[in-house]
Amino acid sequence: MEDAANVKADATGWSLTERRAADLLELFYPVHYRSNMALEEAMRGQLSRKQAAILWLIRSAGNDHERSMRRKEIVLRLQDWFDVSSPAITQALRRMARPPMGLLRLVEDADSAREKRVILTPKGEEFTRTMAERGRAFVQRLMEQLPKDRMSGGIEFLRAAVAAVERVHSNGHRQ
Repeated sequence: MEDAANVKADATGWSLTERRAADLLELFYPVHYRSNMALEEAMRGQLSRKQAAILWLIRSAGNDHERSMRRKEIVLRLQDWFDVSSPAITQALRRMARPPMGLLRLVEDADSAREKRVILTPKGEEFTRTMAERGRAFVQRLMEQLPKDRMSGGIEFLRAAVAAVERVHSNGHRQ
């Protein structure tokens, strides 16, 4: 019995896996830039992309029930995603901590006096809840345009894809 990944799928001589990889690559722009950027736009309100990314990062990957994160970790993640310097991120954090925003607090990290911990304020927590509500509403409008019988399979595929990306990324395969 032939391995399904090695069955020739088309005249190019590509295997089914190679063809599917090429098909997914063609979705990179519409998914990454068009779809994800539209979702981000719907969620972020009046915040800049960088500010919204900071709040969502703390919500998604933070400690203390998604309320805090070390400044250094925020800098590393944002530098990975955006072409932005550490001082620019620190400036954005300070701006978000000051009135009228007041979305977070910067406090000394208990593990290192030189490091800061970024903590969502109650206003910041409320803003991230609002971001999530806006995001759910946007995704719901999208899902209303999709076949109902394909939604669960799509969600399962995306969860598996995220797990695969995390495995590849954690093994140092960034290229």
